[in-house]
Amino acid sequence: MNPSSKAVLQHIILPGAPEIKIIMRRSMRARRMSLRISRHKGEVILSLPVSCPISQARSFIFEKEKWVRSHLENLPEVTYVQIGCQILFQGKRIALKVGSGRQVKRIGEALMVPGPDHMVAPRTKAFLKLQARHALIEATDKYAAAVGQDYKSLTVRDTTSRWGSCSNIGNINYSWRLIMAPQAVLEYVAAHEVAHLVEMNHSDRFWAVVGRLYPDYDAQRIWLRQNGGELHLIKF
Repeated sequence: MNPSSKAVLQHIILPGAPEIKIIMRRSMRARRMSLRISRHKGEVILSLPVSCPISQARSFIFEKEKWVRSHLENLPEVTYVQIGCQILFQGKRIALKVGSGRQVKRIGEALMVPGPDHMVAPRTKAFLKLQARHALIEATDKYAAAVGQDYKSLTVRDTTSRWGSCSNIGNINYSWRLIMAPQAVLEYVAAHEVAHLVEMNHSDRFWAVVGRLYPDYDAQRIWLRQNGGELHLIKF
């Protein structure tokens, strides 16, 4: 990529109660100013041409203040991970409670998290990522064996645009947040990415492979469309 085409990030503060930070993204591709609000992060982003003066950007933001505040108020409620809250794990809501020892453990419908308050979120996240990795390796190995293909590597990340991806050399990436979804959803995503080892496209042939690996995939795709956003509203 040509360095001159990369976006340059700055911000503008919209005063008030509450104060709102507007991320300003200058881009060579932008032809006019536009606003968008990230549902996952609650960020307000202003895209604008490189040559647009700051004064013009500020005027635009103040003109759109009512729109910005109304949309932020209507965003889905965010869950901040702490003792006493509930999070999703394998499709079920479980409560976070004070644990003992050194490891996070699931006991019944609770996740027991040891340590001081400031360690609750990182330890819970580490537990979920580890569980996700184990579950995704198991599912991916199973489906890869079924189609007689090997994958090169498997990585779990906190992605927001895709639940999974497969490169043309067989590197498979997943969102670790899939461990919060029902097991059937995780299985479908694994089958989907393994199918790309056979067909690196989304043709009818590709979906035929997915159907052989996981016949009930339509129901899991619907679940992700309807509920996937909630998985990103759990903040660590």
